[in-house]
Amino acid sequence: MKNIAIVEDEAAIRENYTDVLKKHGYMVHGYDNRPDALHAFEQKLPDLAIIDIGLQDEIDGGFSLCQSLRAMSPTVPIIFLTARDSDFDTVCGLRMGADDYLTKDTSLPHLIARIAALFRRSDLMAMPTEQDSLMERGHLTIDKNRMQVCWKQQAVELTVTEFWMVYALAKRPGHVKSRQDLMTEAQVVVDDSTITSHVKRIRKKFVQSDSAFDRIDTVYGMGYRWGGE
Repeated sequence: MKNIAIVEDEAAIRENYTDVLKKHGYMVHGYDNRPDALHAFEQKLPDLAIIDIGLQDEIDGGFSLCQSLRAMSPTVPIIFLTARDSDFDTVCGLRMGADDYLTKDTSLPHLIARIAALFRRSDLMAMPTEQDSLMERGHLTIDKNRMQVCWKQQAVELTVTEFWMVYALAKRPGHVKSRQDLMTEAQVVVDDSTITSHVKRIRKKFVQSDSAFDRIDTVYGMGYRWGGE
């Protein structure tokens, strides 16, 4: 049974989501503040976390919690579920390492579908490595089953959403992938600016490994492509 953590300071909202998720077969633990949630995560990581941004007297407590959880695990799926719908908050959330950003007017069936999609992708990590799951593109090596990416033999820690975007680009070098293509590959439905934020974060992670990294090209008006070696 998958364990989902919900960090939401409004009791009625937290209990509503908890009841719905339990009916769908998930184990759910709720927290109303950042310190309690962080302490619980330090004891045992959840299989997925749903986090609000404003937590009690911490206006951006959810952002801080996301950063802490992402430092503990590069792969635990994280969803922001918040009333804050500005582009600035969306971009900040994704830069913190979240896999998805939803507003509280999102329907419950849609939320359940997004959670299921993230679990389907993260479950691939538990599959044994097979030779045909490995893809090499010059200095890039991708293990599809384990969802691991290496650049010049150094691991690049990506979220599940970032992993599938890199995989989509690298499997056909030189071919332009539109933002819609990347959404389809990553099984997310977001706006163009959110895709742009993901790509910027991916580039930054590769550059941290290799300052000369320049393989992800922007094709203005069309999308992105993995450049040649």
